[in-house]
Amino acid sequence: MSPAAPDGIDVEGVERFFAEHVAGARPPLAFERITGGRSNLTYVVTDDAGGSWVLRRPPLGKRLGSAHDMGREHRIISGLHGTDVPVPEPIAFTDDESITGAPFYVMQFVPGPVLRDEAAAERFGADADRRRAAEHVVDTLVALHAVDPAAVGLGELGRHDGYAVRQLKRWKGQWDESKTREVEAMERTHALLSDRVPAQPGVGFVHGDYRLDNVILTREGDVAAVLDWELCTLGDPLADLGLLCVYWAESGDDVVALGSAPTAVSGFPTRAEVVARYAEGSGRDVSQLDFFVALGYWKLAAILEGVYARYTTGAYGGASEDFEQFARVVEQLADAALAAAERL
Repeated sequence: MSPAAPDGIDVEGVERFFAEHVAGARPPLAFERITGGRSNLTYVVTDDAGGSWVLRRPPLGKRLGSAHDMGREHRIISGLHGTDVPVPEPIAFTDDESITGAPFYVMQFVPGPVLRDEAAAERFGADADRRRAAEHVVDTLVALHAVDPAAVGLGELGRHDGYAVRQLKRWKGQWDESKTREVEAMERTHALLSDRVPAQPGVGFVHGDYRLDNVILTREGDVAAVLDWELCTLGDPLADLGLLCVYWAESGDDVVALGSAPTAVSGFPTRAEVVARYAEGSGRDVSQLDFFVALGYWKLAAILEGVYARYTTGAYGGASEDFEQFARVVEQLADAALAAAERL
């Protein structure tokens, strides 16, 4: 591996793959790790002629479950490409781990702002621009939940029934496997939610991690692309809305899910307004949303504990983010999950 390559990239292997499978690519290639994501590794790839693509591969080292299944993620965006849900164009996939140490796929590079933090949100125009962007984020979620999975070749992406029960089982297993310490609130919340699972009214796509900084916007505030489909499955779409509410911080919140609160900047609608717009656009009954808010806090705590555990083993190479704070954030999320579950 070239010493100039970022962790997870074998330059010579990837250049050979691009030459054979990515039309128009002109090696030599340059690679820049995008540090916003906290699970799969994402790189912007540029060539000598100014072309740009995005490459996604799993974290270094041990991988847990289907969350790092590159073929599955590529299949999801391939199915959704051309629907009313904007996704980057899928270009190529390989499961040949000899190329760069893991399966990976290549997709279109979509330019545009990503509002990861308060500073980025404040730079994004005036209050009216931020409200427009937020409304388009909600409307895009409505569009995703309106897609018939079978119609886009993804009807077998996951089981159609028992979504919440499966989520509780899956993330309890992930928590038990990756936890670095005991957190009583995680155990108590799991017990409470397991006893209070609402009936599932239907089935649709569930993105699994839908939030403001998992979309690329246009300068006008439209959604140019939805990113990070690694947790997508079939189930109860209200799970996406519940998790979006967990992420949708407001001024004065005690718990901020990922340490930044772009939606607390002036112009963004409140969580109640987000829920109302979704309900109106989708026509869905949102009366069981509180269960999915509690599930969202709990699931996010389990996910971040896994990220933290992988970080401690070097799975993210020379990542620049302050992963050390994750242990504290996990406990805050677990406490918020328990408080929400106790209110059901």
